Amino acid sequence: MTIENSKNDIEETNPFLTEWHTPHQTPPFQAIKHEHFIPAIDASLNEAKDEVDKIIKSTNEPTFQNTIVALEVCGEKLERVTSVLFNLNSAETDETIQAITREVSPKLSEFSNYISLNEALFNRVKTVYLRRELLSLTAEDMPLLEKKYLGFVRSGANLEGNAKKRYAEIITELSKLSLQFSENILAETNAYQLVISDPTDLAGLPESEIEAAAQMAKAKETAGWIFTLHGPSFVGFMKYADNQKLREEMYRAYTSRGFHKNDKNNEEIIRNMVNLKLEKAKLLGFETHANYVLAERMAENPQRVLEFLHQLHEASRPAAQREFAEVLEFAKNIGTEKPMQRWDWSYYSEKLKNASYGFDEQQVKPYFQLEKVCDGVFNLATRLYGLTFRENKDIPVYHPDATAYEVYDQDGSFLSVLYLDFFPREGKSGGAWMNDLRPESQVNGNVIRPIITIVCNFTKPTDTKPSLLTFNEVTTLLHEFGHALHGMLANTVYPSQSGTNVYRDFVELPSQIMENWATQKDWLDLFAIHYVTGEKIPAELVQKLIDAENFQAGYACERQLSFGLNDMAWHSITEPMTGDIVEFEQAAIAPTELFAPVEGSCLSTAFSHIFAGGYAAGYYGYKWAEVLDADAFSLFKSNGIFDKTTAASLRKNILEKGGTEHPMKLYKAFRGQEPSIEPLLERSGLKK
Repeated sequence: MTIENSKNDIEETNPFLTEWHTPHQTPPFQAIKHEHFIPAIDASLNEAKDEVDKIIKSTNEPTFQNTIVALEVCGEKLERVTSVLFNLNSAETDETIQAITREVSPKLSEFSNYISLNEALFNRVKTVYLRRELLSLTAEDMPLLEKKYLGFVRSGANLEGNAKKRYAEIITELSKLSLQFSENILAETNAYQLVISDPTDLAGLPESEIEAAAQMAKAKETAGWIFTLHGPSFVGFMKYADNQKLREEMYRAYTSRGFHKNDKNNEEIIRNMVNLKLEKAKLLGFETHANYVLAERMAENPQRVLEFLHQLHEASRPAAQREFAEVLEFAKNIGTEKPMQRWDWSYYSEKLKNASYGFDEQQVKPYFQLEKVCDGVFNLATRLYGLTFRENKDIPVYHPDATAYEVYDQDGSFLSVLYLDFFPREGKSGGAWMNDLRPESQVNGNVIRPIITIVCNFTKPTDTKPSLLTFNEVTTLLHEFGHALHGMLANTVYPSQSGTNVYRDFVELPSQIMENWATQKDWLDLFAIHYVTGEKIPAELVQKLIDAENFQAGYACERQLSFGLNDMAWHSITEPMTGDIVEFEQAAIAPTELFAPVEGSCLSTAFSHIFAGGYAAGYYGYKWAEVLDADAFSLFKSNGIFDKTTAASLRKNILEKGGTEHPMKLYKAFRGQEPSIEPLLERSGLKK
């Protein structure tokens, strides 16, 4: 068989190049092989370029339909392939998937530049834009037109000659660097494991943590117990292990990822990325990358962000200092012989919380069996929005841990496919996220319902226990489910305005408001049942949980602000950065620090949100959204936490609308007023 025939055979059997005869046209994961991606991307790239060329070469006068809408639907087949690839690269990757992603990333950047830097295409878009007031555009047409036009301008369409060429080079290089940053962190996370052979080194750890570590060792065919840098394992060890020396080892391993003198070091990648972002911003007429980003955010400019962060800092700093002193005194009183270090904070904080409130997180875990929590979250969506969830085992999944559900609206109509994928594995990035494999859209009356994924890293079941979640894991699931609702309930015409395609500092409102239900007894009673006894979670335990909710709220706020300040510092540079990464970082976060720096540790080299995600100059958005969610949930507290009228307003004015209107307009339509910071300060105990 010739090479050409082999290529033809691959293309003929390539599932990306054929129709999907699966439930709801979900990806046929069982048929997708690594070798299918590059031929499919090459073929769909060529088709997408032809679609763009057809718009450009049209002899008809530019109109909203033949230019703006045509551009909106360009590359649908390409999106179908890349959405699967990038989801797999986060949730179920391997060296081959990573290599494929690296290979196609420059091609995708080149195609993006082919559109954004195409003078003839921009001229057609500009023609429609300049005539916008004369056109009969709908409430969704106008923001799409404005978004397309500004998208070209912000992507260098007005640049000429060498400047336009340099812009394209920057975009391609940033794409490569972002991928490399992410791969380095995953590799460093997977490379470390703490192997314990002496049972005395397990002192302080709950039985569930020990059993999970034993199961990990068994899976790796190693004697003893293994702890890793993946979330559930690392967090549990730092919180409960009595052995300070081992806590220090784990802490140093976690906080030095991307900071070792090896081929996974991210320091030069950071310098290159922030310098390239600065260069791009200046090419486009902005002083800094932060100015460029915030021009399309609720906050609008860096000054307002810094004022906001400073306002929260002023409110939280006294409490943080008081809380810090309390932990130091507590540790001293129970006989610690060494000065408090960063790797001691979680350990002694947990003990102080237990002593202060009689609350130990292990007390609530038996009531948070993963399957029951999922039922509770689904039930909440049913009570608020009338949704129902049905598992469909005929829908292909990309890993045996993933489960697929069909989601139906209150009138019985199909809404969405929802994938849930909960447990850590070596091919999965850390953390938790929601994504879509297909956004909702209704272009030209063709209704496309979304395909949504929720990916987490929760505690796995063991041989003797089901997966029992920490309270933090329960709130994480609620958070990501809020994002999922934003995607599943989308009701917009155009995919680029659908679901979570909103301003970055608004996107966390639908997710963070869901976390508020985690301490509501009326909701907990629906599912929080002891996995052995079958008893509902006791009222006194819920009260302890509520009392402990704001434990060290000042310290937690300062920690979150340190991330936001670090992010803003990196993306507010006005001259190329050539200095030391750690010195720069420490200067940025100094106002929030309570501990002395730890030599060999660096936050930035593993700060994936801003260097491998979409939060550059936007990490403040989490706190910004906290203001929104506290203010918004105060309406539910007034009207009832299951109030269907309030939920219907949230759905109609925010969840369905996506990015079709300015976020403040949407928020005021729901709330009746602009958000106030007071409910957040009151909820967190920073203001009585």
